[in-house]
Amino acid sequence: MTTTTPPAREARQGVMFGLAAYSMWGCFPLFFALFQGVPAYEVLIHRVLWSCLFLVGLVTLLGRWAPVLEALGRPRRLGRVLGCALLIALNWGLYIYSVETRHVLQASLGYFMTPLVNVALGMLVLRETMHRLQAVAVGLAGVAILTQLVMLGELPWISLALAFSFGTYGLLRKQVPLDGLSGLFVETLLLLPLGLLALGWLTQAELSHFLGDTRTTLLLIASGVITALPLLAFAGAARRLRLATLGFLLYLNPTIQFLIALMVFGEPLGGAQLATFVMIWTSLALYTWSAWHSRPREA
Repeated sequence: MTTTTPPAREARQGVMFGLAAYSMWGCFPLFFALFQGVPAYEVLIHRVLWSCLFLVGLVTLLGRWAPVLEALGRPRRLGRVLGCALLIALNWGLYIYSVETRHVLQASLGYFMTPLVNVALGMLVLRETMHRLQAVAVGLAGVAILTQLVMLGELPWISLALAFSFGTYGLLRKQVPLDGLSGLFVETLLLLPLGLLALGWLTQAELSHFLGDTRTTLLLIASGVITALPLLAFAGAARRLRLATLGFLLYLNPTIQFLIALMVFGEPLGGAQLATFVMIWTSLALYTWSAWHSRPREA
């Protein structure tokens, strides 16, 4: 009779946490589609406000105030954190807009492209070495975007904006010594004054949907909770899994979004879009293969 070793249990738990995190992120379109008649910018305002409030309780419950206070006590470092905050707010707002306007296919394409954007930014900004297959993958992604531009006569701007905003966020985030939970809390805390001012303006102009009806009010409050829950699951996965495994699970999020766009929202997938997705998927396969074979070998 064999017994499960602690490392094996840890890995299995890590996979479960990772599947939970990326599945929740992938199902976000189903949640944000419920905000009928509420503009994306108003949903974003409440997502920031209620995320911050929910994270106050969570950070207190988990006893994680030390890194938060340390970050707030170093104003010079807050410039990068503010940059992260503005980028993640832009990413959140664009994503909510893509769901409300039924461009979830473009959103999923953007998140499929994000790892390739990360590679390109690492090479251009951090002067990181790009492996040959990674260079081919990034080049193929560029061809995919050009193909859609030529065949449809328009750039998939939502995809590009989501990919580059999240990719740039990741670039800045690497330079901030905060874990995921503490980092998100500090970011939303820096956005809190802007959110309160925006909410005050909406209320004054009688444009606010908050407290208008119970359903919408509860959904707006819940937006803060659903922002933090997958992050907690991701933190649990990150502590237990290798980076290569986390990178593989990453593709679950845009895959679920892709399926939701087709099967739930009924978005059309034309020939040009399909060709774009196929080239991006091929790029990701090359990137994943290169990342796997260039990983440090364990003793």
